[in-house]
Amino acid sequence: ALFVLVVVTIHVWATGISLKKPRLVQNKLGAVIEIVRRALFRGIVPRPFYSKSDVTPFFRANGYPPDTKEYKDLLENKFVNWRMKVHGLVEKSLELSLADIRALKKEIQITEHSCIQGWTAIGEWGGVPMSYIISLCRPLPQARYVVFYSYQYTDGAQFYEAIYMELAKHHQTILAYEMNGKPLPVPHGAPLRLRIETQLGFKMVKWVKSIEFVSDYKKIGMGQGGHREDHMYYGIGAGI
Repeated sequence: ALFVLVVVTIHVWATGISLKKPRLVQNKLGAVIEIVRRALFRGIVPRPFYSKSDVTPFFRANGYPPDTKEYKDLLENKFVNWRMKVHGLVEKSLELSLADIRALKKEIQITEHSCIQGWTAIGEWGGVPMSYIISLCRPLPQARYVVFYSYQYTDGAQFYEAIYMELAKHHQTILAYEMNGKPLPVPHGAPLRLRIETQLGFKMVKWVKSIEFVSDYKKIGMGQGGHREDHMYYGIGAGI
């Protein structure tokens, strides 16, 4: 009985603190959790193998496509005028069309998508490895994070997510322009979306507009490492 009372008391106290000072709790707990998470799971390499017969017939699409004039104009023109800028702390800035990206090294992978809401789905994705983009732009030594910006705006702010450089170089991190052997559908992020198969779905930016290499993400958005981290107090680490 005493143990239960102690647990309930701690729970009530912790809940009160988190409700009054959510950003403080996010930053303090996040710092500790992220250190432990990276120390425990850094060397683990996932090896899931799926075949085309495992592909989920209905793959849910969260969120809504961008409703800006800029994106609608690109969509109407079948993304012929779309260009993805790669900039920041790099030796060589890039500006790539969809045709340019399709002409680069291609990776195809069948993987399981895990959403933070609890659902999963298996799909086949085709695109260029992020590691290949990195080899083209050659990040400077001080570049520690890669930030992916979307055409989508949510809660009045541009959607973005930041990931560690080592995660960007992971062999399962790709910029996908195909889904299940066909051009990427608009609800799933056309013309290009990020796939990071070791992370929860909210880190996989859809409707990619540009990529920036930075030394720190503290001055981007609210400084938490992503739109969900800024507005919903998620942690920057979303490994699965």
